[in-house]
Amino acid sequence: MEALVSAFAPIWALTAVGWLAGRTGLLGADAEAVLGRFVFHVSMPAALFTVVARTDLASFADRWVLAFAAGTLVASVLGLAAGLRAERNTAERTVAVMAAGYVNSGNLGIPVAAQVLGSASFAAPVLLFQVLLVTPVLLTVLDASTGTAPPSPAARLRRLAMLPLRNPVILGAGLGALFSAEGWHLPGPLAHSADLLGAAAVPAALVTLGLSLHTPPGTAAQRPDRGELGVAVLVKTVGQPLAALAVGALLLHLRGPQLRAAVLMSALPTAQNVYVYARLYGAAPVLARSAVLASTVLSMLTLSVIAWSLGGG
Repeated sequence: MEALVSAFAPIWALTAVGWLAGRTGLLGADAEAVLGRFVFHVSMPAALFTVVARTDLASFADRWVLAFAAGTLVASVLGLAAGLRAERNTAERTVAVMAAGYVNSGNLGIPVAAQVLGSASFAAPVLLFQVLLVTPVLLTVLDASTGTAPPSPAARLRRLAMLPLRNPVILGAGLGALFSAEGWHLPGPLAHSADLLGAAAVPAALVTLGLSLHTPPGTAAQRPDRGELGVAVLVKTVGQPLAALAVGALLLHLRGPQLRAAVLMSALPTAQNVYVYARLYGAAPVLARSAVLASTVLSMLTLSVIAWSLGGG
């Protein structure tokens, strides 16, 4: 439990810093929007590039990743169903999918894997799966459903083909995959610059999340639909790991560290990136923010139970 508390502490501390900054007006009225754009357009692409470029793409070959992917699929479908019941539009349903199935594989997955599973390497294939497969698909849907629809099928195809060049997150991850596959490396000064920019992604995203918690005087507080939020958080913290457990144990016959990795990584809370995307595209940001906070609180319990029951710590 101590390892989990150590992993979660920075999340709460930096979110609190953002809330205090918002409450005191320290960063100005537009701080949340400006910082959110900085994360999405500058810092997060640098972080994804550096991480993916230094990760062996062969880690995808681990069988337990299939169990994790199955859990993600089940959680995403359930999140979509919740969005449909709430009569959301396409972009908002996409955010509901991410709230239910997109895990915090970076700043929580790495320390949890290191402390509970004994090696941070278990977080790498999860990060790659989300960055290279899940994120491009979901951001493509967000982009298509929030932008002006091109008039012809050919124009729509051109818009889709150009998405990697227009979306810095996909571009950063894609370039990282290319560098990894080819064994390329940035020159020392450029690599150090990319590291510095990437290191700002997580703290800046958490401060942005904290800023969103402050409601300016005279502004009505926006609250998510409790039923929709409850479904998203329950699916994320309970449904997704149970689905990974069922597929891993019953279909793939996983045992030991691989089964623990699939289930534990599936039980990680909703990533703060989901709020960054929702905020940027103007699609259900209140749901995303609330899902990140609520799932992060609840996951401390579920991760502890999973680690104990599966013999991982």
